[in-house]
Amino acid sequence: MVQTEFAAALNQVAAERGIEPKDVLETVEAALVSAYRKDYGGDIEELRAEIDPETAESKVFKNDEDVTPAGFGRIAAQTAKQVILQRIRESEKKAVIEEYQQKIGEIMSGHIFRLEKGLVIVDLGRAQGIMPPSEQVRQEEYQMNQRLKVLVADVREGHRGPEIIVSRARPEFVEKLFALEVPEMANGIVQVEQIAREPGERTKVAVSSSQENVDPVGSCVGQKGVRVQAVIAELGSEKIDIIHHSEDTEKFIANSLSPAKVIEVKLDREKKQARVEVFEDQLSLAIGKGGQNVRLAAKLTGWKIDIKGGEDKKLEAGDLKLEGLSTRTTNALARAEITEIEKIRELSEKELGEIKGIGSKAIEEIKNRIKNNE
Repeated sequence: MVQTEFAAALNQVAAERGIEPKDVLETVEAALVSAYRKDYGGDIEELRAEIDPETAESKVFKNDEDVTPAGFGRIAAQTAKQVILQRIRESEKKAVIEEYQQKIGEIMSGHIFRLEKGLVIVDLGRAQGIMPPSEQVRQEEYQMNQRLKVLVADVREGHRGPEIIVSRARPEFVEKLFALEVPEMANGIVQVEQIAREPGERTKVAVSSSQENVDPVGSCVGQKGVRVQAVIAELGSEKIDIIHHSEDTEKFIANSLSPAKVIEVKLDREKKQARVEVFEDQLSLAIGKGGQNVRLAAKLTGWKIDIKGGEDKKLEAGDLKLEGLSTRTTNALARAEITEIEKIRELSEKELGEIKGIGSKAIEEIKNRIKNNE
């Protein structure tokens, strides 16, 4: 079927505006009713207009009776013009808002279009995003035409209608940046379990893997740190700690205080409070500058964390008469109050493995040293 000029124009307008042809027709029909009422009167309930989508022939019906005046098409076109434009703008805006509602939680690239009274207006393509001060990173300086990534945070009603709110300060922004860099996260093998952030300063991310052979931390760091460095570059050198999530609360709290090494974690489950002991030389590292490290660890785990320094017990290899035993292994034995060679010999491999800080490599090391000293 040959497409008429009107039908071609209708489809073109609809395509350009990103709306359905039937919505454009409904807009024009509403305009025709408005034009008829202006010149001839009538109640809105008893009037309706019809337009042939192929020929553009227009008719007005009053209680199903054709009451189209002679030459009405020309008169109606003048009156309808502004109504049509307004309705098309409304339809277009509605389509855009619906599109961006589907994008909430996604990362988008854009450039800064305008800086206005503390707001950063970001051109996202089909629409503009508003980044209010609460969604900005205090340490960042924003400039006109600057290209940047943002998180589509919300679509909400503003003073001038619906507004698209974008953010660079939310924790989810960091999570979505990792999803862009880490294929294992994009395909669901690696998951972000918890995230705590102080924008522009530091973020802690707890990750897990659904497959035993996939290291979630290693996946996020990438070979030679290339993946995490890409995220840090976008964040402006914000520090990022990536840690293993654990269902074992004590272990998770110990992990959350990374990069500090933890001696012991004691839990008061009723008060949801953890008392953490670290070596004296790890105390400042565990607390962090201005208390930042322990504060983020508390946000990440949901537990109140109290840290105290413990006596840095060190056991020299000679004390065990096992020359060459690593410091890490001797310290782990010392913390378990194992200070005699005879006591070590009495322990099975399983019992050694239950000692905190003693893994398969340490067990092999101990067995070799005992054998060499027999």
